[in-house]
Amino acid sequence: MDEALLRSLTPSVLTLLVRRGADFAAAEDAVQDALVEALRVWAADPPRDAKGWLVTVAWRKFLDATRADTARRRREDRVEEEPAPGPAAAVDDTLQLYFLCAHPSLTPASAVALTLRAVGGLTTRQIAEAYLVPEATMAQRISRAKRTVSGVRFDRPGDVATVLRVLYLVFNEGYSGDVDLAAEAIRLTRQLAASIDHPEVAGLLALMLLHHARRAARTAPDGSLVPLAEQDRGRWDTGLIAEGVGILQAALARDRLGEFQAQAAIAALHADAPTAEETDWVQIVEWYDELARLTDSPVVRLNRAVAVGEADGPRAGLAALAALDAALPRHTAVAAYLHERDGDLATAARLYAEAAHEAPNLAERDHLTRQAARLNAHRRR
Repeated sequence: MDEALLRSLTPSVLTLLVRRGADFAAAEDAVQDALVEALRVWAADPPRDAKGWLVTVAWRKFLDATRADTARRRREDRVEEEPAPGPAAAVDDTLQLYFLCAHPSLTPASAVALTLRAVGGLTTRQIAEAYLVPEATMAQRISRAKRTVSGVRFDRPGDVATVLRVLYLVFNEGYSGDVDLAAEAIRLTRQLAASIDHPEVAGLLALMLLHHARRAARTAPDGSLVPLAEQDRGRWDTGLIAEGVGILQAALARDRLGEFQAQAAIAALHADAPTAEETDWVQIVEWYDELARLTDSPVVRLNRAVAVGEADGPRAGLAALAALDAALPRHTAVAAYLHERDGDLATAARLYAEAAHEAPNLAERDHLTRQAARLNAHRRR
């Protein structure tokens, strides 16, 4: 049984049912029932047209459920709409499903979960493990999301920016449990890029590939974080870097700059440097200026302060940092780094310790704690 084939067909089958009039929640249940049936019978009797088989069986499952519902009489006219036997049309409806899952009525967290369930084909248990929450909690979140979009048709979908934001959130969840969410986000974004000609879709795919290329070097054997400047660049995936740079260059050539293209350009400059010392920080600052213009994001300006500190010296970086709200996430960690670069080890050690208490995850907390301990040990010598 080719489970990858089933997963690849799921979005298209689900979208066909919704387009034929099934509400989202009922359609999703019917498709899942059809997949269970496929796992049971295909090993002994594989169909010639896998998609056509799934569409037919899923529609019958939907009709069976509809007949048992209190609204049976209002929906009996759909019985005559059962898909005719024979090969299903080779149309990729996945794109419409992306936009439905990124509907503006959903919260970002719900949109991510629904995208992984409906488009990614992941089980509720897999999504729950990836988010480190109980399966029952994730089941409730997905059920609420499905109820929210059940009455929605494709006339009020989310826009491209919302879809990209959802995919970027999926990518940033990283990986845990049975599901590598970073790799899953790349897979989904590749599908989207194949379906829509949009420079920001290409920009997001390039950004993901360039970040993912550094994954193997990002942690030490003991699981601790390795800062970018200290990573073994020989462990970076040059194939992913080349692919990401090529996609980015094609997108930039269209002269429709967006935030994901700008972020990818920064990642490409890091990837292009043979050593940390050879990084073109001046050009990175220029790209951060573009990104700040596009987004007006305080987090972007925080990252820009680090780049200014590298390009023009730590005191210039501290001056840029002073203009930002000290309550920003990772503001204290950036201040610690810049003070260390400026030679003020006592202040840097204190700030690293403070930043450790504010860290959003265990790995980052441990890294900052080690930084504080390293500087304190150096000062005692």
